[in-house]
Amino acid sequence: MLNDARTIGFIPTRNAELARPFYEQVLGLTFVSDDSFALVFQAGTGTMVRVVRAGDFTPVPYTILGWEVTAIAEKAKALTDRGVSITRYSFLEQDASGIWTTPSGDKVLWFTDPDGNTLSLSEQV
Repeated sequence: MLNDARTIGFIPTRNAELARPFYEQVLGLTFVSDDSFALVFQAGTGTMVRVVRAGDFTPVPYTILGWEVTAIAEKAKALTDRGVSITRYSFLEQDASGIWTTPSGDKVLWFTDPDGNTLSLSEQV
């Protein structure tokens, strides 16, 4: 039923003035509009991300949005070159770039946005 429908992701923010440059300039999403409720970005083919003005909130302790990528190590370097801190977890064996290789061989990298929301990159084998 929804397989052909466009996907919209929702991410809360306390401060849209900090969120916009992060999502637009650091992550490279295409800014579409600011409708006073949310910043709207295009993220890849057919995916929209709405960064919603949520007021005060507590970020959840898990990933709320992620991207499937190729060349994850290059993406990790690009993120750190743009000032993004890669999240490290003491219970996972992450490489020097912060990338964790799953038992199946997939690779995952986590980082946060200015509001502390956890985002991820993953590379499938």
